Amino acid sequence: MKVDVLLGLQWGDEGKGKVVDVLTPRYDIVARFQGGPNAGHTLEFDGRKVVLRSIPSGVFQGNVNIIGNGVVLDPVLFAGEAKELIDAGTDLAKILKVSKKAHLIMPTHRLLDAAGEKAKGASKIGTTGKGIGPTYTDKTSRNGLRVGDLLEPDFEARFKAATERHLNQLARLDATPDPAQLAELTAKWMEAVDFLRSTFELIDSEHYVNKALAAGKSLLCEGAQGTMLDVDFGSYPFVTSSNTITAGACTGLGVAPNKIGDVYGIFKAYCTRVGSGPFPTELFDETGAEIRRIGHEFGAVTGRERRCGWIDLVALRYAIMINGVTKLIMMKSDVLDGFPTIKACTAYEVDGKLTRDFPYSIDDTERVRPVYTELPGWNTDLTKATSEADFPKEFKDYIAFLERELEVPIAIVSVGPDRTQTIER
Repeated sequence: MKVDVLLGLQWGDEGKGKVVDVLTPRYDIVARFQGGPNAGHTLEFDGRKVVLRSIPSGVFQGNVNIIGNGVVLDPVLFAGEAKELIDAGTDLAKILKVSKKAHLIMPTHRLLDAAGEKAKGASKIGTTGKGIGPTYTDKTSRNGLRVGDLLEPDFEARFKAATERHLNQLARLDATPDPAQLAELTAKWMEAVDFLRSTFELIDSEHYVNKALAAGKSLLCEGAQGTMLDVDFGSYPFVTSSNTITAGACTGLGVAPNKIGDVYGIFKAYCTRVGSGPFPTELFDETGAEIRRIGHEFGAVTGRERRCGWIDLVALRYAIMINGVTKLIMMKSDVLDGFPTIKACTAYEVDGKLTRDFPYSIDDTERVRPVYTELPGWNTDLTKATSEADFPKEFKDYIAFLERELEVPIAIVSVGPDRTQTIER
């Protein structure tokens, strides 16, 4: 069997959670392969709205779900999320498994995150403050604590040593925490660790996944954030700390590259970004504000206002190339229902020259300008559509235009937030 991968092609917030929920019945296993509790995967079904931060979006369909080794896990946030799902009737302890090789976010990682951002001043990255970056830093410097360490007899000694190292770093940043505050955070963390260790099966996920594939089981990998936030290929340094691309599924789950099957690339019919960093098609006018209002573009985890703009096909083509996308999924098409004209960035003007290739840097908005193609709007309520036959001509033309530009078929179109508002073509 092959492993299918589902990931975002823009700057995150594309709607991955909803699509994973829709596709899950076709798979035996759903697995998260990178990122941390900065994910905010929103699912709406049966009159419910659920936001998942660390737990894969396949948990409502009864399938096995895995938190892979590439994920960084905050036990406190995880425990809160898990208990809510258990209280809601989800048999989470049975269906969710956690990789022993996933790294743990410690209380001091969150303190380091806040102190590091403060020290950067105006050049701050705009992190979610969840301690994710410092945890990945510890991972790459070979100082991290992993889920599997919870099973070791000297775990508390390892935790204490890591905490002392972090406190020394905080002191250098003039951010030494109040001892009472740290003691309280540590107590909550240890309580959450006990819950994680006693409730869920901690697995060697690379063996589990590959044995499942050999037995003919199907697997869907769920990415977090988006391609343009990838630590290597995104708009560096305004990126996340992990590989958000297809290759990240290989390293984040222990899946060989020749095991990758379909790659589902998700994008919005427009574009958004949260936090700092360049955004060539950002709109600062009423149109941008209207897209934000209609699309409810506020962070599911942070509540932060998302920056909005027209779709960027230069960045999308780049993301498709990097990921090897085989099928596209367009989200939030309905948000553009009322706009008389729709714009799409088809090229950049860089230093006065046109290019369709994504450049090394897009930081300087004076040097990098979007070049737009205008298309007529459809002025139709797409939320009422139940099949492709219900699409107005102008919207069909928009889809056809995107497919010509991107050279990959759009297999699924979302016309609303609910699970049922998903149309396969």
